[in-house]
Amino acid sequence: MDSVKQVRALSVPFDQVNVDTDQLTPARFMGRINAREPMDGILFHDLRYDSEGAERPEFILNQAPFREAKILVGNSNFGCGSSRETAVWALKDHGFTAVIAPSFGDIFHSNAAKNGLLAVRLSVEQCAEIREVLRSQPGTELTVDLESQSVYVHDGRNEALAFEFDAFQKHCLLEGLDDLGITQEHAETIEQYEHQHRQQLSWL
Repeated sequence: MDSVKQVRALSVPFDQVNVDTDQLTPARFMGRINAREPMDGILFHDLRYDSEGAERPEFILNQAPFREAKILVGNSNFGCGSSRETAVWALKDHGFTAVIAPSFGDIFHSNAAKNGLLAVRLSVEQCAEIREVLRSQPGTELTVDLESQSVYVHDGRNEALAFEFDAFQKHCLLEGLDDLGITQEHAETIEQYEHQHRQQLSWL
């Protein structure tokens, strides 16, 4: 997993509350998922496309400039629902590097950290204000700085919006550590234990 320290990108406002993992990656696609193939085509599938597979022009990710957005500013309870890791994979495959919302589904937030997607919590009021800026000034960029735990809105203001972040998840993202990488950090200790275990219980 690549390290994630700072992201600056064009951003999209997403007003809907309670965006669940079935909206992010509909269940009917799960039986034919190949983790090696890009999943951006199923992200928000039923919101993005009609029954004939044509783009719905009213859906914000089908509109310029938002189709190029890499940061999504959502609403409360983003990523709720089932423990579907594909929701994070699809966001990443579509090009998203960060999601900002007042609250997230717990499992979604954990999956995001394990897959290098920044899931940042700001207040309801802050998220609403940012979404309004993005709607009134399409093309506005945001910066999410994990090291300083700050969000910057590049609309002429210089104010930093501070956010809290779990210290362990922050360490993993900054160092680019997934679950395997975390284990490998302790490879020397594990090897010492195994060596000692073999000596103590050589009869096994």
